[in-house]
Amino acid sequence: MKRIILLPVLLFTFANAFAQTSPHDLHFDSLASRWDEAIPLGNGMLGALVWQKDQQLRFSLDRADLWDMRPTKGLHRPEFSYQWVKKQVDQKDYKIVQQYFDVPYDKEAAPSRIPGGALEFDTKSWGAVSGVHLSVENAVCEVKWANGITLKTFVHATLPIGHFKFENIPAEILPQLIAPQYQGEVKTNGDPVGGDDLSRLGYKQGTIQREGNSITYQQEGWGGFTYQINVRWKKTDRHTMEGVWSISSRYPEKQPAPAANVLTAGALKKGYDINYSAHHTWWKGFWSKSSIHVPDSIIEKQWYLEQYKFGAAARRGAPPISLQAVWTADNGRLPPWKGDYHHDLNTQLSYWPSYSGNHLEEGLSYLDHLDENKNNYLRYTKMYFDKPGLAVPGVTTLDGTEMGGWIQYSLSPTVSAWLAHHYYLQWRYSMDKNFLKKRAYPWIKAAAAFIENITVKDHAGHRQLPISSSPEINDNSIDAWFPQNTNHDLALMKFVTQAAAELAAALGLQQEAVHWKKLAAEFGDYALTSNNELMFAPTMAYNQSQRHLSHMMAIYPLGLVKWEDGARAQAIIGNSIHLLDSIGPANWCGYSYTWLANMKARAKDGAGAAKSLSIFANAFCSPNSFHLNGDQTKSGYSNFTYRPFTLEGNFAFAAGLQEMLLQSYAGFIEIMPAVPASWQDLSFHQLRAEGAFLVDAEKTNGQVKAITITAEQGGTTRLKLPFPTWLVASQKGVKVDSATPGFLTLTCKKGGTIVLKNGYE
Repeated sequence: MKRIILLPVLLFTFANAFAQTSPHDLHFDSLASRWDEAIPLGNGMLGALVWQKDQQLRFSLDRADLWDMRPTKGLHRPEFSYQWVKKQVDQKDYKIVQQYFDVPYDKEAAPSRIPGGALEFDTKSWGAVSGVHLSVENAVCEVKWANGITLKTFVHATLPIGHFKFENIPAEILPQLIAPQYQGEVKTNGDPVGGDDLSRLGYKQGTIQREGNSITYQQEGWGGFTYQINVRWKKTDRHTMEGVWSISSRYPEKQPAPAANVLTAGALKKGYDINYSAHHTWWKGFWSKSSIHVPDSIIEKQWYLEQYKFGAAARRGAPPISLQAVWTADNGRLPPWKGDYHHDLNTQLSYWPSYSGNHLEEGLSYLDHLDENKNNYLRYTKMYFDKPGLAVPGVTTLDGTEMGGWIQYSLSPTVSAWLAHHYYLQWRYSMDKNFLKKRAYPWIKAAAAFIENITVKDHAGHRQLPISSSPEINDNSIDAWFPQNTNHDLALMKFVTQAAAELAAALGLQQEAVHWKKLAAEFGDYALTSNNELMFAPTMAYNQSQRHLSHMMAIYPLGLVKWEDGARAQAIIGNSIHLLDSIGPANWCGYSYTWLANMKARAKDGAGAAKSLSIFANAFCSPNSFHLNGDQTKSGYSNFTYRPFTLEGNFAFAAGLQEMLLQSYAGFIEIMPAVPASWQDLSFHQLRAEGAFLVDAEKTNGQVKAITITAEQGGTTRLKLPFPTWLVASQKGVKVDSATPGFLTLTCKKGGTIVLKNGYE
């Protein structure tokens, strides 16, 4: 070992991660002719899709809290209880359960997300579009026409305002506000994937009024809910026009926010350039949080597009990411799967990249929503399970109310345990003790208490759910229920009780920690084949291609079975992944590939992880990067070739690449643990490790050259050395202990930093 102390050196030049932005931007020769291929803009609350419909330039406008929240018809009948469902399962009389609790989700149009409306501009006389560009750095879409006219448009990063500016226009162009068709013939119903016709909602068609250079659309929905869209514009010179738009919503029981027409009046007065300045400042801060460079240009670009969409869809003060976030379908129908909150996979995957991607603030929007609706979840827990503690429906409305549909998953008893994992990760990556005390432990404790109260001990003293399931094994048939714990439910119950013990200890609540530790020990082992392959359940091996990798929760995301634990754990991980690959992807969706990439990264299989990410980016995404679930190339990557747009696959992609570059879940920081051997030159800046450590790393010519670690909160961490000999290039507030071969123990003051370099340099 060589060890020297040097003056601080600059290892990386990331001052402007977008010195050359074009490799990560979207560039097209023409406007998209489909809404799900449009240019996406958003700020968590408002969203827009820029495309062309019937030769008209179109902005599809959306707001995240536009919901029809009427209760699911027929769901809350006297039989609405877990105990009654178990009785029907035991009696093998299950059709009545499906009729009562599954069918209404498909049959009824609402509750559901609803679209806002659209702006259209008559551009037919302008000729052909010569270029369309989305700058991910600035979150601005620019459209150019061959005759020299240009459009620049953005959704303000922090205000509920959309902006547009036309330059070089030969004559005035007037926007048209297009209302959704809430009246008309019903041609499609009972189709949750394709979406029912909007007219099934039964709304009276809203009103559109124009006053000078302002147009207002007012729409009444269900139960006194209303929303308003306003657009207003002005000419700033003979050939330039600026405009703004907004959407406001009002619910009878909530304090009304400013109306859209009030917001636009103030925004237009400020003007495009002033509003853009604040917008640009926010996005500059967002992109300063982390950056990566890998030698696969497709994977790198997709990561930046996922980060962009995350920044456009996740914002505190706005609802969390639903299935389509702020880009609800603009096709005259309800969005796929009603655009709701699916907590049996979709919302959880959507927030995976926030932790190591160093976007904890945006990630908190998810937990804010869960805490805000906690009382509603407690109502549901009492009504459906009649047990103390906290359960959460797997499919919910904006305010957390259950919607039914395939109740093995939409009413699963372990949903709150999976959501607890996000509270746990937010704590581990932030080390925010106030968050631990006031939010993380209370949620995890309540979820663990529910598991304690709903489980019963078998003859061996192991805790069991009365009936268990594994999304989405055997769909919604009676065979989707298992008399013993599935590996999915078991992993979540193990996790939440272990996490409760860990967090109680961190708070000094030793008696509670002992209780939770004892409870965690009362759960049995995972169901394994004789070849150490994870099964769906003790009575069912992994014997069919399945899109939802629920039986492997213990590997990822929960990290209960770790590669670092040794030969047996490695056999379980390796053999389970091999079986998954061997049976094949016939019934996979795009998110299956990105989830698998995270697992292969945990198995230190860089080539396998990169392959899964590459397949996703090339086969399962629209040209604008939206995840369309099915194989759009029809190349055999899935039997699903449809195209319902949902976001969880996109964000799991970002998490997968981050997992290849940095891991810290096993109690130490590991640099580039799962990158292909062919990736000789790569780097990352400010990825976040558990313990609230920010990490930079650089590899050139196949060798890790330098690492920087900064302790945001202080504390101790371990680093697995990525080079055989090392030297300290600089250090401040960090004590180094090299007593353990292959590892360094770093004891850091708050804000302490250390730069390590390869000793061979």
